[in-house]
This record gives sequence, C-alpha cells and structure tokens, in this order.
Amino acid sequence: MKRILCLVFIGLFLSCSTDRVSSNPYLQDIGFRFDLNLSLPLYSPLTNAGSAVYVENKTAGLRGIFVINTGFDTFMAWEASCPNHVPNECSTMSLKGQIVTCSCEGYEYNLYTGQLLNRPEDGSRYYDLLFYRSTFNGNVVSVSN
Repeated sequence: MKRILCLVFIGLFLSCSTDRVSSNPYLQDIGFRFDLNLSLPLYSPLTNAGSAVYVENKTAGLRGIFVINTGFDTFMAWEASCPNHVPNECSTMSLKGQIVTCSCEGYEYNLYTGQLLNRPEDGSRYYDLLFYRSTFNGNVVSVSN
C-alpha cells in the first residue's frame, strides 16, 4: 500500500508544471468599470444578437472597448488597442461587422473568440485580444476589469 501511495505521489509531483502564463507585455492591466445602457441610441445595436459597438471612452479600457452581443443575453467585451504592439497613433482598431482590424499591420481579430485570424507563421509570439468581464442586468451591460 505504501508503494502505491508513493508512486501516486511521485506521479503527481512530476506532472506539475512550472510554466507560467505570460501576460501581454504591450497592454497594461488597468482597473475600470463602464456601464452601457442599451436604451440609449448609441448602444441600442447591442439589443440584436451578432451586433457589435465600439465604445470610445477614456474611462473604458486603454483605447476604448469593443462589445458584441453573442446571443442569449450574453456579451463579450475586448480592448480596442491592438495587442501585438505598443499602443501608438495607429493601434486603435476599427470595427467592421464582427471583425476588428489593426491599421498598423492589418491584423484581424474575431469578436466572438478574440483570436487573431491572420496569425503570421514566422515563429514569433502573437497575442489575442485582451478580454474584459461583462455582465448583463436589466437593460445595462457592465464591463469591468
């Protein structure tokens, strides 16, 4: 019995990893909370599933946020600054449908998953969109970090 217990312990010890999740070196982790009232005309497109809006506000994210209604009263929120370079004059991405594009390099990201769609195959590390928490209550979407 002691041998089996010892083997299980050694197996658990060897299966542990020291790998750490690396955070994005280009985007700061800031704290904020921003409410979107879907009754306002600016945010009313979010009442339809599949619709997305860009919120250009200095109190929401680093360069604003993108919010998409993914259906069934669920919303996803993402940072509007391109995650693959230092924020600069061209790093605020543009919205077209459910895709956002960085004007610096032409990187495209999906707002449903946050994934980089045209990831270069050069062996370098590329980051997906920075995710923000979102909750829906009544007619208000709250986005925070």
